[in-house]
Amino acid sequence: MGMIGGSLDAFIGAVHRRGAALDGEIELVCGAFSSNPEKSKATGEALYLPAERVYGSYEEMILKEKELPEGERMDFVAIVTPNHVHFPPAKMALENGFHVVLDKPITLNRAEAEELKKIWEKTNLVFCLTHNYTAYPMVKEARHLIRTGVIGKVRKVIVEYPQGWLYKLVEGAGTNRQADWRTDPARSGAAGGVGDIGTHAENLAEYITGLKITELLADLSIFVEGRRLDDDANMLLHFENGAKGILHNSQICHGEENDLNIRIYGELGGLKWRQMEPNTLLLLNQDTGTKVIRTGVNAVSRAAQVHTRQPAGHPEGYVETFASLYRNFAKAVRAKEAGEEPDPDFDFPGIEEGVRGMAFIDTVLKSNADGAVWTKFE
Repeated sequence: MGMIGGSLDAFIGAVHRRGAALDGEIELVCGAFSSNPEKSKATGEALYLPAERVYGSYEEMILKEKELPEGERMDFVAIVTPNHVHFPPAKMALENGFHVVLDKPITLNRAEAEELKKIWEKTNLVFCLTHNYTAYPMVKEARHLIRTGVIGKVRKVIVEYPQGWLYKLVEGAGTNRQADWRTDPARSGAAGGVGDIGTHAENLAEYITGLKITELLADLSIFVEGRRLDDDANMLLHFENGAKGILHNSQICHGEENDLNIRIYGELGGLKWRQMEPNTLLLLNQDTGTKVIRTGVNAVSRAAQVHTRQPAGHPEGYVETFASLYRNFAKAVRAKEAGEEPDPDFDFPGIEEGVRGMAFIDTVLKSNADGAVWTKFE
């Protein structure tokens, strides 16, 4: 693996490195960790990389790694930069024959996402988008239960992602780099909270149910004076099978941490899952009561089992979800090199989900701009 972004003072780069290393399948061999060459060099030294494999720019890294003998050069790049530096290195990596793991959202805007998809379609390369919440064992189990008809036809979906870290104006003071770029349209894109965490909620709802959102009604707010991008969003959803849904994401819910949660109700039962209590999935039934399904038991699906990393009763964590994505990605690369089909239980989000996420952002923004009206999601 070569890494673009993720210097020592960055949040998500360390998470990616820990996840990628967890299974012993992937080795970090090089990096362009910052647009500041000195910061990149310092990060490489801290990670014990040889000086000649630490680069001052992603362009230099991709071109120089390409010149190295096969078996020595990097096999893929992990891109963990702010949104405005997603498209250029991903494009260059694909065009130079490198597989890609890219943090979400896929690009700064939809046009970039669609162009990246066209470039990817011309290659024979593997692409992973890190919607990591899809890798929790009980998310896999929820998806399995819906696919096998346990709760019947889905009628209602409620997905929420409340945070509280932006309840006041923390950006602009130079003390919170995450807030600075995530609330900056030039670096984050046209959406704030919707792009940051709303896309996670949208992706989770579609992944578990297997249903696409067909239209939505969105009401966005900027509650904090002086902020330039949305910090609160409330949406109504229509799904392709006729199901109705509610999605809310917010970064001004005072005291909330990272409470991504989802409730799905069908003709025969319901499901509840919370990211902050990830080992537990509730299967609801009006007639027979609630069944508690726990991670680490043998009664769950194979997909849930192969994404379970801890013995029963031990928490499955956030870093482990990244580890599963990286492991599954590595398996897909090995399968492609061997001319084999990848195992469907070792799945991961790809470029299609990335383009869909950008279309979701555009649809939400259009609905809100038009006066919170129903808008087709195409």
